[in-house]
Amino acid sequence: MNSRRTCTAAAAVTASVLLLAGCGDSGELRSAGPTSTAVGPARLWPTLPPASAAADDYGSGHTEVVKGITAKDDDIHRVNPVDVVRAQEAAASASPSPSPSPVNVVGLDDCGTEASTKCPVLKAYYRDLTGDGKDELVVGIRLPKRQLAVRCYTFEDHRLTQIMGTSDAVVSVEIAGRDVILRAVADLPGYEYRTAWSWDPHQRAMLPTRDEILRTGPPAPPTQPPKPSPATPTASPQNSPTPSPPAQTR
Repeated sequence: MNSRRTCTAAAAVTASVLLLAGCGDSGELRSAGPTSTAVGPARLWPTLPPASAAADDYGSGHTEVVKGITAKDDDIHRVNPVDVVRAQEAAASASPSPSPSPVNVVGLDDCGTEASTKCPVLKAYYRDLTGDGKDELVVGIRLPKRQLAVRCYTFEDHRLTQIMGTSDAVVSVEIAGRDVILRAVADLPGYEYRTAWSWDPHQRAMLPTRDEILRTGPPAPPTQPPKPSPATPTASPQNSPTPSPPAQTR
């Protein structure tokens, strides 16, 4: 039996036999090269006292019950998104306390029974974001200054509840799995903010679980110094014409 058939037969045996017999290999361990030493995190300013208050957020963890909106069998597909936004705006206008849904939606009067390009409430989408097997309602609302509000709703205890609300200079909105991913304009040219909102069963709300800034375009060209204006050409000494001798007078 030649060496090739021997190796082919040996491939069918267990790994332990392969280590003992081998096929054209000594079976010895080989070094994969030097490995960098693991370095643990170094805590900076260990004596710094903890914060006494949370930082300002932009709607994370806020929920809001939308009063006056119901649907048969809590079927969220039967809910009219425009009616939801109108109910929230009316409630926010009548309430003296701040609301996670600010009163800045304009143009709701242009939202009729037929589709209108002037209506600020965009087409609704339905996805299971909480993992309970039922769809949630995802609504986009055009705001002034080219801002976009994104809100998600679900039925809890037969009450329509907003479980997510945020607004930004949004570039695009995507749903990946059960995450709502927002891409927004960054302050740095060639970059964008990307935030993934995920359902948190403890908070009973969508939370921004991942917030990052990513490179999206080519690097900005370096600033070039202004080129000097071309100088007036001067005659070189070797090419200079020989001056004529002065005229002689008698």
